[in-house]
Amino acid sequence: MLPVVETFASIQGESTHAGRKCFFIRLAGCNLRCNYCDTVYAWEGGELRSVDLLVKEVEKSGVALVEVTGGEPLIHPETPALLQALLDAGKEVLLETNGSVSIAGVPPAVRKIVDCKTPGSGMSESNCFDNYPLLQKHDEVKFVISGRDDFDWAVGIIRKYELGKKTENLIFSPVWGRVAFEELAQWVVDCQLPVRMQLQMHKLIWGDRKGV
Repeated sequence: MLPVVETFASIQGESTHAGRKCFFIRLAGCNLRCNYCDTVYAWEGGELRSVDLLVKEVEKSGVALVEVTGGEPLIHPETPALLQALLDAGKEVLLETNGSVSIAGVPPAVRKIVDCKTPGSGMSESNCFDNYPLLQKHDEVKFVISGRDDFDWAVGIIRKYELGKKTENLIFSPVWGRVAFEELAQWVVDCQLPVRMQLQMHKLIWGDRKGV
């Protein structure tokens, strides 16, 4: 059984899969408290549902791409079983994780979106850098940028851990309302690293609200 905050079909608003139709399973509970968190409502609570029930809900939606997110999904021992069950059902599976918990138990076919918490989040001491040798080419590392100091710190992490050799998907995303889009865009252009910028498409379409 897993604590579920919400399930819904929408447009994937982030990652290299932005713009695709996606079914989201948001689990409750998080071990971090990032100061810019836009899903505070998922820190606790949730309704207990079985893996089988969740897979049936996904199959009923008819959506091929599924993301398991949170909160922090990997604080729940049952999450890998859910991920495998979704794969067994023929789904393309994404996992969004805050980067503080080991990804070692995640099925290899799952495309992991691993946050690297920058100092501006207030949670950078929680990063599990042991995850980086486990990354596959299809995985992604996301840096949420609060300002220029975060950007420079993230560039240093990419170079230190040679992340460009582990995955082609290194993403810089501005904290909503803290960094101007054009400002981050110029930093990305100037940095001469194999990174990409993303905007939260779902917020641009529907605003900052639940269930989208």
